[in-house]
Amino acid sequence: MRRLFLFGLVALNVLAVLAMAFDKLRAVRGGRRVRERTLLLLALPLAAPGAWLGMWMFSHKTRKPAFKGAMVVVTLVNVALAIGVWRLVRGRF
Repeated sequence: MRRLFLFGLVALNVLAVLAMAFDKLRAVRGGRRVRERTLLLLALPLAAPGAWLGMWMFSHKTRKPAFKGAMVVVTLVNVALAIGVWRLVRGRF
């Protein structure tokens, strides 16, 4: 069960990085973009580290204060979710 959870966590973070890479590629080439809401929702289920990594690796959405502010909120939600999951797994909830 623990391995499945960790696999899912890694997969979600990789997906967040890939979404940032895809959106950056589309931005450079002038194609149809991924909505900011979609990028934020991808980061919501414990994938904020992947989204931040994607933003940093591809210099993507780093000049948009509103998006960065929303990412901070998503990160705080990620921290709360991580604490909740940890307590649930450890039986202290």
